[in-house]
Amino acid sequence: MTDIAHRVVDTNGIKMHYVEAGEGPLVVLCHGFPESWYSWRHQILALAASGYRAVAPDQRGYGRTDAPDDIAAYSLFHLVGDIVGLVHALGEETAVIVGHDWGAPVAWNAAMWRPDIFRGVVAMSVPLTDRPPYPPTAGMKARFGDNFFYILHFQTPGVAEHELQKDVKRSLRMLLYSASGNNTTRGGGSLPKSAGFLDSMTDPAELPDWLSEGDLDYFTKEFQRAGFRGGLNWYRNLDHNWVLSAPFQGMKVTQPALYIIGERDVTRGFLSGDQLRDTVPNLTEVVTFPGIGHWTQQENPQGTNEALVKFLDSLD
Repeated sequence: MTDIAHRVVDTNGIKMHYVEAGEGPLVVLCHGFPESWYSWRHQILALAASGYRAVAPDQRGYGRTDAPDDIAAYSLFHLVGDIVGLVHALGEETAVIVGHDWGAPVAWNAAMWRPDIFRGVVAMSVPLTDRPPYPPTAGMKARFGDNFFYILHFQTPGVAEHELQKDVKRSLRMLLYSASGNNTTRGGGSLPKSAGFLDSMTDPAELPDWLSEGDLDYFTKEFQRAGFRGGLNWYRNLDHNWVLSAPFQGMKVTQPALYIIGERDVTRGFLSGDQLRDTVPNLTEVVTFPGIGHWTQQENPQGTNEALVKFLDSLD
C-alpha cells in the first residue's frame, strides 16, 4: 500500500487521521464497527485508478483519530460534522459519501442534511429508515424482553469494553468471522439477558480467505491502541440521536443513491428495496452479493469496486 498516503487534519474540534490516494472527484469512505480506514483497503487504490480521489478516515473514536471522553460527543451530528469538516479541510466543495455498517447512517444523514456538499451516496448493509415514534432502546427492550440483544448490552459503559478488550485479537477474529458469509452456524435460540456479546459467536479454526493474518493483526493493533470505547459510544447515542433528529422527521435523501448488501448479511430483511425507495426516491440500484455476509467490501472487493465505479461514473 505504498501509494496510499496517511495524513491528519483538524475537523469539528478533533484531529482526524485519514488515508488517501488518487486525483479527481472526491469519494469519502466511512467505515463501521469494529473497523477502521483499513476496511476500505481494497477500494482505495481501485477508486484512485478509476480517476477518483479516495479518502478513508478513521472515524471519531477509532484508530488514530481523537476519541473524546464525553459519550454525548458521539452523536450523529458530531459524526456528520466530522465528515463535512474533512471535505472542507481537503479543499473540496463536494463529495460522494460511501458508508458501511455504522458508516451508512453517517452517509445517509450527511446526504440528507447537506445536499449542497454530498452529491451522491452509497450505503452498505444498513438502510435508511423512518424515525420511529419512540426512542430506539425502548423498542428494543419491548421486543427482546429478558433475552440478550447486543445493542442493549452495549449501553452500560465499561461492560462490553471489558469483554472485548480482554483478548482483542480473539474478539475481532470471532466477530469478523461470525458475521461473515463463511459462518454457516449462525442462528439458534435466544440467549439470556446476562449473556456476553461473544457468547453466540464462533472462534474459527482458520480465517476465511478474505481475511489474512496480516489483516487481523492490523485491526488488532488499532484496537489495542485505541480501545473499543469510542466505537461503542456510537451505540450509546441512539436515543440521543432520536431526540436530536426530531426536526428532520419525514425528510428524504434525494440525491442519486446506491445500496449494497450481502445475501447472508445479518441486517438483510431490515427493509426491502421497494421500502427503501420510499425514503430514497432516487435509489438507482440495490446490489445483492450472493453468499456474502456483513463485511461487504472486504468479503467481495471486486464486486464492490465494480458497483462503486459504475455508480460514480454515472454521476459524472
